[in-house]
Amino acid sequence: MKIYDAIHQELDRLQETKTFKRETQIESEQGAVVRVAGKEVVMLASNNYLGLSSHPRIKEAAIRGVRAFGHGVSSVRFLCGTLTIHRKLEEKIAAFVGTEDSILFSSCFSANEGFFASIVNEKLGHELYRDVIYSDRLNHASIIDGTRLCRVEVVHRQVYEHADVADLARLLEADRATNYRFGFVATDGVFSMEGDLAPLPALVDISKKYGQLLFVDDSHAVGVVGPTGRGTAEAQGVHGKIDVISGTLGKALGGAAGGYVAGTRDMVAFLRQKSRPYTFSNSLPPAIVMAAIEAFTMLEENTGIVDRLHENTAYFRKHIQALGFKILEGTHPIVPIMLGEAAVAMDMSNALLDEGVYIKGLWYPVVPKGEARLRAQISAALDKSTLDRALDAFERVGRRMKII
Repeated sequence: MKIYDAIHQELDRLQETKTFKRETQIESEQGAVVRVAGKEVVMLASNNYLGLSSHPRIKEAAIRGVRAFGHGVSSVRFLCGTLTIHRKLEEKIAAFVGTEDSILFSSCFSANEGFFASIVNEKLGHELYRDVIYSDRLNHASIIDGTRLCRVEVVHRQVYEHADVADLARLLEADRATNYRFGFVATDGVFSMEGDLAPLPALVDISKKYGQLLFVDDSHAVGVVGPTGRGTAEAQGVHGKIDVISGTLGKALGGAAGGYVAGTRDMVAFLRQKSRPYTFSNSLPPAIVMAAIEAFTMLEENTGIVDRLHENTAYFRKHIQALGFKILEGTHPIVPIMLGEAAVAMDMSNALLDEGVYIKGLWYPVVPKGEARLRAQISAALDKSTLDRALDAFERVGRRMKII
């Protein structure tokens, strides 16, 4: 059939251009060091920012969840899939990120898809209407896909230049006379390919000035940035001032699965009634819910684990630059090591794995052409000797490949 011929040709092209993504099988639990093909390697490719994926307290909490509530609930929320612990976690999330309430989803991808479509596609008392969404150019695919699920005849999608509030203001001013029903400004809190933070204080001000609802996906920030790990808003002094926050339980908070949307009580109540990914998906399993509750409890108890993450990040950023590698400036545990071409990123990733470091390359279309990179992701689980082991491998491979 023609479709299989076309698929085969595309797979060949990916192989020839060294952009074919290969999955590496890990033989151990996620941690600072993992086992690949019988060899212990330093993990620098995981979203396990706080090292909670295999933390004893998280594992014990998950086991308690199974013992008390079983493996799963076999239902969506509104039938028989709401456990007491689901509401406990939702209340804990809302308190942590500074909103009135929150609602759980199977992933943050589903949360972002469910948020925009459920509001924009709903008439809400208006027979004829049009909404507008202003989205940062480098927003995550889940925000992009969420806006694409909105019916084209009822939404105007605008893209502003990355973190460029002046460009956003230009678009807002140009649309001031247009009679839109609702308006949204949508941004990542931390951008996953760059590790930079959205300018939230300015976005809060301009959204309020033009009557827009500010939506922030803080998946790479909650548990990671800010003095107590409460996210981008805390780091920038606007905690409690964001209209809607989405996030994940699958990165810093144990790394399993699950996402959420946090906002006003009425907004959350509306999503429970109208959001299709919520209404028609099974509830999160008890093990994940209990583990997430424990992760938030650990963050509330003290900031030690967040402090250690920040210290490790500063250490790695300082020393990788001292070796001569070009990185994108910032303070986030995402440290992009810029290499330029996809083939170079793939070859260096493979060479580093041979030298005992697990890190992955990123290239077009995930990042712009000519901006291929290795994305190092630092964890609180790493100690200085393990970081030094990784840095030594970077030096050996970098010199051998004539990158430094």
